Amino acid sequence: MRLTLSFSVAITLLLGSITPAIAKQATTSSVSVGPQYDTTHVYIAPEEVEAFVQSFTATFGGKSTPQVVATVTPTPSSTTSQLVQTPAGTVSLFGFKTPIPAPFGAERTGYLVTDMEQAIKAARAAGAEVLVEPFRDPIGLDAVIAWPGGVNMQLYWHDKAPHYAPLETVPENRVYVSRERADAFVKAFLAFSHGSVERDDPKADGALIGRPGESFRSIELYSGFGQMQVLVTDGHLPYPYGHEMTGYAVKDLEATIARATAAGVQVLVPEVKSTARRSAVLQFPGGYIAEIHAAAQS
Repeated sequence: MRLTLSFSVAITLLLGSITPAIAKQATTSSVSVGPQYDTTHVYIAPEEVEAFVQSFTATFGGKSTPQVVATVTPTPSSTTSQLVQTPAGTVSLFGFKTPIPAPFGAERTGYLVTDMEQAIKAARAAGAEVLVEPFRDPIGLDAVIAWPGGVNMQLYWHDKAPHYAPLETVPENRVYVSRERADAFVKAFLAFSHGSVERDDPKADGALIGRPGESFRSIELYSGFGQMQVLVTDGHLPYPYGHEMTGYAVKDLEATIARATAAGVQVLVPEVKSTARRSAVLQFPGGYIAEIHAAAQS
């Protein structure tokens, strides 16, 4: 449902086991393009759009594409739409002027695909449910799928392929899943994305999700679609954890927080330090919540 992209999704065989190596056995080639084409979907009130764009670009740099007003759902609706592109990641920003048709607004991210038909076949073969069958928008095709554990995302294909510069830092798609569905989600997503498990830590520092002194399972995935952090918990999450969909990697955490607060961004969680990273949680105008992180200091 983004009005500025064009991508590719892959297909793989189901995986028998998951190991911190390349956990895939591909029988078809991957069609992913690159993380600079992935976006987080942000829905806010139309009157908050300008403030969000100003604060987001002030925090991370970059700029917005021109705003358009269009129907980007298969049923009648109207929204402002623009792409906010920064060196740390991209946002598809929607300010709906009409009620939002279901299930739109519940999808967390959009992955651009080179072939929508192949993407849908790959998703189904890997175990995803197609919530919204492919439909036309003003510049291409869209569909919404759901993974085991209730993780919804959108797939895009565009008539004219875009060409964006690589990101300076690749953000992580932060996915919270239950202990019961974590392995099923990882297996399915890796089959779809031709990705790999980069790290599977059963004792990650609970301070990173607001529970110091405890631990949780953290699984880091990487594929042609970018990075994903799978946070496996019992669901006892103190606010605002679980609301953030994306974690933005930054080179200087303190400087980023300073730029954000100067631009009107609220710091919901001040800097948290662990052996793995230093992080904070921000809320931008319009309500969008994001994690930011930098490498732990030696």
